[in-house]
Amino acid sequence: MSETWTLLIALHAAGATLAVALGGYQLLRRRKGDLLHRRIGRLWIADMYWVTFSSFGIQRLNPGHFTWIHALSLWTILSLSLAVRAARRRDLRAHRRWAVGSYLGLLGAGIAAVAVPSRLVPQTAIHAPWELLGALLGVTAIAFAGIQIAARLRPVRSGPAAQRATASTRHSRP
Repeated sequence: MSETWTLLIALHAAGATLAVALGGYQLLRRRKGDLLHRRIGRLWIADMYWVTFSSFGIQRLNPGHFTWIHALSLWTILSLSLAVRAARRRDLRAHRRWAVGSYLGLLGAGIAAVAVPSRLVPQTAIHAPWELLGALLGVTAIAFAGIQIAARLRPVRSGPAAQRATASTRHSRP
C-alpha cells in the first residue's frame, strides 16, 4: 500500500461508516418525528458535520489545495444546515428532502471511496481484511449502542409544567 492510514483518515472513515449506519436506521424506521428519531437525528447530524469538516484536513489527492471533494463537503454542510433549519421550522417535506439528499450523497461518497482500487479501503480489504472487518464491526457496535442508549434515555422535562410536577412531588413527600 503506497498510502497509509492516519488518525484523521481513520476517524473520518469511522465517522462516515457510523453516519451510514445511523442514517440507514433513520430511513428504515417507520415512525418519524418522535423523540427517538430526533435523538438519533442529532447524533447523525453531529457525526455528518464531523465527517464533512474533517475532510478538509485530508488532502491526499492534491496536497495543500482545495479539490472537488471539498466542494462536495461544503455542499453537504449547507444541506445538513438546511435540513436542521427545516426541521426546526416544522417544514417536514423540506427536512426530508435535505436529510435524504445528504444521506444519498454520503452513500455516493462511500461508493467512491471503495470503488477505486488504489484507495485505502480497497487496499486494506486486500492487505488487511481482518483489521478492516474488525473496524467495521466495531463501528456497527457503536451505532447499535448509540441507538440503544437514545431509546432508553428518559425524556427531559422542562418548562412550567415540569416545574409544577417537580414542586408537587416535593411537597407530597412525608
